[in-house]
Amino acid sequence: MIKWLLSLIRSLLNRILRFFWPSDSSEFTLPVHIKAAGGKTFLIQMSRDWDVARIKKFIAPKVGLKVEDISIILAGKSLADDLLLEECDLGHNSILNAVKLKVIKKADTTSSEDKNRRNTPFHQDKPLCETLLDLQLTEEEQKLLHKSLACSSPEYKQKKAQFYVYCEFPCKSIQSGKLRVRCSLCKAGAFTVDRDPCCWDDVLRPEQVSGTCQMEDCDHSWAEFYFKCAHHPSRGETDSTLPLNLVKSNFKQVQCLACMDISDPVLVFQCTNSHVICLECFQQYCMSRLNERRFVFDPNIGYTLPCPAGCENSLIDGTQHFKILGNEQYQRLLHFGAEEYVMSTGGVLCPQPGCGMGLLADPSCRRIQCTGGCEFVFCRDCLQGYHIDECQTNGENNFQSMLTTTEYVVDPGRAAQARWDADSRVTIRVTSKPCPKCRTPTERDGGCMHMICTRQQCGFHWCWVCQTEWTRECMGSHWFG
Repeated sequence: MIKWLLSLIRSLLNRILRFFWPSDSSEFTLPVHIKAAGGKTFLIQMSRDWDVARIKKFIAPKVGLKVEDISIILAGKSLADDLLLEECDLGHNSILNAVKLKVIKKADTTSSEDKNRRNTPFHQDKPLCETLLDLQLTEEEQKLLHKSLACSSPEYKQKKAQFYVYCEFPCKSIQSGKLRVRCSLCKAGAFTVDRDPCCWDDVLRPEQVSGTCQMEDCDHSWAEFYFKCAHHPSRGETDSTLPLNLVKSNFKQVQCLACMDISDPVLVFQCTNSHVICLECFQQYCMSRLNERRFVFDPNIGYTLPCPAGCENSLIDGTQHFKILGNEQYQRLLHFGAEEYVMSTGGVLCPQPGCGMGLLADPSCRRIQCTGGCEFVFCRDCLQGYHIDECQTNGENNFQSMLTTTEYVVDPGRAAQARWDADSRVTIRVTSKPCPKCRTPTERDGGCMHMICTRQQCGFHWCWVCQTEWTRECMGSHWFG
């Protein structure tokens, strides 16, 4: 009776407190998806102070299993019963897999200590997102980090314990990330690993860490690691993002090689000296090389950059790091890379403003038509409208290789005074074509494709589409368009 009265009083007090001091419900509950065997998924609201044992008891009737038979899997591990939700690095709409573990005997090559630890019905542990915080560090660096964290505040510890990713949507920026595991065959998250990965190669390369897929109809034994953004709620099992393995927490307090400031996080180049650069200076470095078209081509990596200090063998082997520049500049990099590839293989780019289509034509052919693009017909040698006589230089710059070392500098005052003339020139090039014989600019404002040069000394009959002499084939194919 007394216990009942105390419980009633406590309940009334809680209601009064919530009425006068309302708080965000997310402080008390966490929406989490439970995925059971057979693909059945349901959403439950969990309190952050729940432990795994309480979760099992709550979901047992829903999944059709006894409490003692249920295993909660997250990030490659079957979670211990006394593990609290707040220790599991969960976010809104995270997914927990509730299954009955398979009993599979495998050849064990682990140490005797690991064997003793794993001679239990379930291999229970914290999820990988908690155990692999030092994945990118050497053994000496781990000791240094642990020593620095020992006398640090909890906020500092939480800040340092993270991976970094580039979230393309919806954040579109660098964020802290969460490491997750799934079966590399069926992509199910109900997968337990045999060991923790010990380096970035284990995470980024396929078939490095074995394990057991807990789905009944799958016997696959290789893990697939991926990352999720920790900033926004999970968008399901297919939600993944790009890991930035070169971006690290600056726990060593190393100065940036460019601005000499101490920033966090930083990018560490893969050179012998492991030079450090802050993310702001890295963006400036990339933009300067992009504007000068000085990215380096590597057949295995693609277009990338070395350490700005000039170190050998320092190329960035993960081009996803250039996503830091933003989508517009990253697309510009891809565009320049495509241009460079076309030029290196003997191709040519359409010179028409607003087109730039890459064309692979016969090297001996001087007349090029932008097939599949703007249909502009031009001369391979001078990149002007196709003509019969010799090329004439017009002083305009043609394509410049991405590997050039010349920096183009413009006087801002002169640039401001030259805008109108430049715009007029572009308009003329878009709306007119030169006579193939005498190069007189000709503008077409309607009618058929049969053109007659208006210059008295010329009078050449030519085709607006082909930019060659007018023929019966032109008349039959595209006389009126």
